[in-house]
Parts: sequence; structure tokens; C-alpha cells
Amino acid sequence: MLENREGQRVPSVTFKTRQASAWVDVSSDELFKGKRVVVFSLPGAFTPTCSSTHVPRYNQFADAIKAAGVDEIICMSVNDAFVMNEWQAEQGADRIRFIPDGNGDFAKGMGLLVDKSAIGFGMRSWRYSMVVNDGVVEKQFIEPEKPGDPFEVSDADTMLNYLAPNAAKPADITIFTRKGCPFCAKAKALMSDNGMSYEELLLNRDYTDTTLRAVAGSTSVPQIYHNGNHIGGCDDFEAWLKKR
Repeated sequence: MLENREGQRVPSVTFKTRQASAWVDVSSDELFKGKRVVVFSLPGAFTPTCSSTHVPRYNQFADAIKAAGVDEIICMSVNDAFVMNEWQAEQGADRIRFIPDGNGDFAKGMGLLVDKSAIGFGMRSWRYSMVVNDGVVEKQFIEPEKPGDPFEVSDADTMLNYLAPNAAKPADITIFTRKGCPFCAKAKALMSDNGMSYEELLLNRDYTDTTLRAVAGSTSVPQIYHNGNHIGGCDDFEAWLKKR
């Protein structure tokens, strides 16, 4: 039975991190003392659910989570420092701090170190998230004990709903662009001026004309999408902003 540790102090451990070309020890106190911190822990770097959903959504929601009274967001996994650093870079997760629990000491102290030898992982962390307030677990979301890798309650949406139930969730915005396009630059400036985060797809790097025709039915750029809805080009986006 996985134990919920709300009201208890987090384990006192030393994390072996790699910063630039040097090993740097980071203690639990350095991470949690005098701070309100969100932690989400997962089975492994570069694994499907962790890479496709868990990390990207927390990175997307980082500003909203911090606006709800959180000082830092930490992603933790039983992986070494080199792997965690490479994974953070690959994910582009610059709003989250990645901490390697290489020996599983923190996961073990939380009572959430589990045996995944059946799939060649060895000992790993069970998937969970929590809010730690000055070293004490304020709230914890532990995935149910089911076969496989359940992902139901430790997500960023659940965390934001706990921290700020009435907060607006960041919109999903994608803009198709090409290098040197002045209308693309104008559209991106409009987004920045309106406090909108967006994902940019660049022609011949992330997509081709074929993809743009298939998705937008057009070859002109920019093409902008908001929460699954096609807005159109720069002029369309400017008109859409005025109607909001």
C-alpha cells in the first residue's frame, strides 16, 4: 500500500546534480526550506507518458502554477544527473527544475520506491505529485496502484485545480511560420503583447508545404490555431483578438 504523507516532512537527502562541468550537491533543505514547491516524480526520463504529457504540461502551466503561490516546480526521477540534464534540454522545459534522484533515496524516503525489474528498470519512483510547504507535504496526489503506469491524478491540470480552482488554464496556441515572414513576426508580437504563450512550427524545419495544405488547406503563413480552432493568418488573428 502506497502511503500518503501529507503533514509529514520530506526526506532529508543529498542530490548529486551536474551543473556545467561540475558535480554539485543539493540538499533537501536547499530545495524546500522556506519555500512552497511543487514536485512531480515519475518512473523515468525519456519514457512515453513522461515525455509526451507529464513534463510538457507542467512546463506549459508553470507560470499559472507559480502565480498560485508556488516558488518552484521540480521534476524528479530515479535517473542520474547526465540523463536528467539531457532530458530537460530535449524537452525544452526551461520553466522547471530537474532533480536527479539517482540512487532512489528520496523516493525510498517517501515510501514510493517500487520494483520495475520486470521491464528492466530496476527500482524506480512511483508516479506522484505533491506540494511541499517549508519542507512539509501540504498535498499529495499518488497514482492508483494498478498494473502498468497509471497517469490519472499527478498531472499539471489536477495540480492547478488544487492550487487555484478558478484560474484560467493557459491556452494551446500553435503558429505555423517561415523564416523572414513579416506577418509571422507581427502575429508573434501580438501574442507576446497579449501575454500568450505559443508553440512555433517553422517551415522546412518542423513541417513542409504538404503538411500545411493538409492541416490548414493553405500554403500562406502564418497559420494560427487556438485550442483546436483554426483562426487563420495575421489579419484574422488581429480581428480575433479585438473580439475577445
